[in-house]
Amino acid sequence: MKEDILHNLGIINERIKKACEKAGRNPDEVKLLLATKTVSAERIKTALQNGQTLIAENKVQELKDKYDDLKDTPHESHFIGHLQTNKIKDILKYNVVCIQSMDRLDLAGKLHQRLVSEGKTIEILIQVNTSEEESKFGVHPDKAVELTRKVAEFSTLKIKGLMTIGLFSAETEKVRSCFKILKKLQQEIISQNIPNVQMKELSMGMSGDLETAIEEGATIVRVGTAVFGARVYPDSFYWDEGK
Repeated sequence: MKEDILHNLGIINERIKKACEKAGRNPDEVKLLLATKTVSAERIKTALQNGQTLIAENKVQELKDKYDDLKDTPHESHFIGHLQTNKIKDILKYNVVCIQSMDRLDLAGKLHQRLVSEGKTIEILIQVNTSEEESKFGVHPDKAVELTRKVAEFSTLKIKGLMTIGLFSAETEKVRSCFKILKKLQQEIISQNIPNVQMKELSMGMSGDLETAIEEGATIVRVGTAVFGARVYPDSFYWDEGK
């Protein structure tokens, strides 16, 4: 229902505002990214036509399926799922502005080759596995600076910051430690002054922990279910590369 989506958006935006006030931050520093996996184009449009501009998919197939229905509604599209190299051409075809899930050098190299051939550039975030869980993608924190340095050598890839999924836990301080790791990496990379690298974005925090993420410096929080309602499929469906 349209009313439900607008009601939920109001709640989330108020939570972001209050979290920023508590942390002494300007709410304008934090962007709400709508995670739209399994959400119909019609429901996404409701959000986009009511003040939202930033959406993201986990699967390339959903980008394809919704593209025609959404292309005439102003918005910016990010990709936050695990990207297989054979899907690179589709990411570029469907006007993704930023890939938040850059986590390995071979992907960066193949993406660069494709961008060179098409005369394009793209923004990326380096994904870090701050919880060090085998079930999650992302570069190990100890290797994040090295990966950033190597990816920065590809002129078509514009590194804008870091992304993490963090720990799924009700224990706030355990979750907070993941966000602190990302913030520390951001500061370390900034101090190294690597060419072709900006560290302005920290994409971290979801509906259950966005306040903690904002306290630790998030500039993008990713929210799906809390706006659009429960999904048909479990999270494992989206994070499993084999599906």
